[in-house]
Amino acid sequence: MQGARSPGGDDEWWRDAVIYQVYVRSFADANGDGTGDLAGVRSRLPYLRDLGVDAMWFTPWYASPMADGGYDVADYRAIDPAFGTLGEAEALIREALELGIRTIIDVVPNHVSDQHPWFQAALAAGPGSPERARFWFRPGRGQSGEDMPTTWPSNFSGSTWTRTTDPDGRPGEWYLHLFSAHQPDLNWNHPDVRREHEEILRFWFDRGVAGVRIDSAALLIKDPALPEIPADPAPGNHPTVDRDELHDIYRSWRAIADSYPGRRILVGEIWLPDMDRFARYLRPDELHTAFNFDFLSRPWHAAGLRESIDLTLAAHAPVGAPSTWVLSNHDVTRPVTRLGREDSSFAFAAKRHGTPTDLDLGRRRSRAAALLLAALPGSLYIYQGDELGLDEVDDLPVDRLQDPMYFRSGGTDPGRDGCRVPLPWSGSQTPFGFSPSNADAEPWLPQPSTWADLTVETQQSEPGSMLNLYRAALRIRRSEPGLGDGPMAWLPSDHDVLAFRRGDHFVNVTNMSPIAVTLPPHAEILLTSADTVHGLLPPDATAWLVPAPETADHRGG
Repeated sequence: MQGARSPGGDDEWWRDAVIYQVYVRSFADANGDGTGDLAGVRSRLPYLRDLGVDAMWFTPWYASPMADGGYDVADYRAIDPAFGTLGEAEALIREALELGIRTIIDVVPNHVSDQHPWFQAALAAGPGSPERARFWFRPGRGQSGEDMPTTWPSNFSGSTWTRTTDPDGRPGEWYLHLFSAHQPDLNWNHPDVRREHEEILRFWFDRGVAGVRIDSAALLIKDPALPEIPADPAPGNHPTVDRDELHDIYRSWRAIADSYPGRRILVGEIWLPDMDRFARYLRPDELHTAFNFDFLSRPWHAAGLRESIDLTLAAHAPVGAPSTWVLSNHDVTRPVTRLGREDSSFAFAAKRHGTPTDLDLGRRRSRAAALLLAALPGSLYIYQGDELGLDEVDDLPVDRLQDPMYFRSGGTDPGRDGCRVPLPWSGSQTPFGFSPSNADAEPWLPQPSTWADLTVETQQSEPGSMLNLYRAALRIRRSEPGLGDGPMAWLPSDHDVLAFRRGDHFVNVTNMSPIAVTLPPHAEILLTSADTVHGLLPPDATAWLVPAPETADHRGG
């Protein structure tokens, strides 16, 4: 059986796991309504087993109005009817584990849906009520309260406060939302909020999930004085980000996770530029791992990526936590598109319509990057479709767009729908096996016709496809003792080449220079992202090597 290295029994599984992100809405549609569902995921579990993943991370599958793709949760104890039922989720967790695949779910503790019973009760109860104390309701500034309580910036463009209307029709208090107005922020100083989320963790751990990914994990605590943001806030003193009180919350969550048999893990989504502050969340009594967004954000340049690798490993070492590596997720531009651009870095603020890209270049670099990341120490995340080399769909019809980032920016930001288009499984025309052939509805976002060449069915029969590259890489990663968690040593190389050793029998060489380079002495080539020519590794390519016997005892510094 292929699956986790020690299914069900290895308490350290998370330190080198390959974790596949499932965006349910776009993975597989079993009932033909154009929206992915849990039955679709269950039908494709053998695909994930054959790919070689250890765990699945699901974006929110809970009951939700879907104002932000499920990150506006109305009920954590119910599955959204578009996706299925709680019973189906429980069956999925069991069936996946039988194949050696663990399940990680997503929680969104910063906010809830504006349709959540708590928020509806708060609106009905009025100013000064216990119901409103669970949120951030405040009177406005100005003579008539017409000005927002603060001018804090939004993560989704626009304002962070929305004014309510009292029963008599007059303007009322304002409520805080760091994201959209459909996502009111919770007040984590309130004991009800803390108690409810601890019960949510237990609810899902009781149902067999192996871990919890924590959305916007550095944003929960706000300064109750609601000060404006200083020009240069001291560490821990930003009014909404990375406040020191957060660590008590995650210590309590860790105690709950550790109370369950087997290792149940906590994974933080933490966007922080200060790597030392980032590492504080990974102390032994807090989170197990957190996403490393620094590497993802960097352009395709060897010096910057090497710096990112060094900084990441150095930050994790003092707390004994493994690093995580990821090329993309449901929020960022697909690597095939991003890495083919003149500016191959990623930043939300820089996203614009019509940015040109060279998809052939981006695909070569994505292949090289996939091997590079799989060779680094720690755990590896793969966003669904990256293993197929899917590109960002940047020409979606405006009337099909759903992402609030697009609408709240007035259309300036293209939003994130382009990386969320449903997967192509088979066939030569849409829906490419995403939905049954006799489906009544088309996919919720349209698939480009060019994806006919990128379906799972097509790539399985092509030895050099992106899918088969991923499968081969994950097989080697599983079988090679030096890979996964553990030490790494840089090897001497040209400044545009990343070369390092893992263990005694594995060397990675990634060529980011504009010319082909000579490979170091080796006994065997295990895998390459592009064919070598006369022994040379072409530009934008990675090779995995078994070092030559005469160099096997040499360890680069």
